[in-house]
Amino acid sequence: MLKSLALLAAMAFGTGAWAEDMKMAVTTSFANSGLAEVLLPVIEKDTGITVQLLVVGTGQALALGAAGDVDAVLVHSRAAEDKWLAEGNGTHRREIMYNDFVIVGPATDPAATKAAANAIDAFKAIAAAQTPFVSRGDDSGTHKMEQALWATAGIEPSGDWYRSVGQGMGAALNTAAGMNAYILADRASWLNFGNKADLAIDFEGDPALFNQYAYLPVNPVKHPHVKTELVQKLEDWLVSDTAKGLIEGYKIADQQLFVFNAKPE
Repeated sequence: MLKSLALLAAMAFGTGAWAEDMKMAVTTSFANSGLAEVLLPVIEKDTGITVQLLVVGTGQALALGAAGDVDAVLVHSRAAEDKWLAEGNGTHRREIMYNDFVIVGPATDPAATKAAANAIDAFKAIAAAQTPFVSRGDDSGTHKMEQALWATAGIEPSGDWYRSVGQGMGAALNTAAGMNAYILADRASWLNFGNKADLAIDFEGDPALFNQYAYLPVNPVKHPHVKTELVQKLEDWLVSDTAKGLIEGYKIADQQLFVFNAKPE
């Protein structure tokens, strides 16, 4: 009997049965960056939590949280996050890390975006030249940023030069590579993207392209099944020195992809 129990225990440990699991909706840009593959094994080792990721755009991630289909979300669109919290879908917002958006396009830069004074002028130059531009078109944080830039520029993009694909960051970059088109991308996804073809970063450095990622626990009052203890345990880990070391130590081509900026509550 004891041998049978020992065998069952060994099998359970071998299959990870003793790990507790929770679901977190994350943006495709976070997943495409490769950082998740660095963090998740250490999270499980340190906390015993197996984090099941649902990789979608920010809009869909927040929708999953509002419906109680996940325990927490990690997204990057402040206005959408604030609205989501105001509607009672979450308990609070915790900033974790940031990077920035860049305008990727043909290495030859036919719209001369490199000469633009700021991101708005770069978008105006693309529209004026009507050079191909790929939009994610998926209500993601990146798409929301793109829409805000067009709106500030006073432009409603349309026509054959503007292609909305309704896909995640990696798929949209693949489309841009195939079309030799401009696209707004987060820096981390771009650096981790393999099929760069003839594309390059044509514009960067505008403070308006700041890209903050935040962790938002789902409200257990609205959804009592939410695993609040695991959610808090994961948050504690995400703001720890261990997380900071891994996040800031993650580099591609000797370039740091994210900056840790978790703030105490």
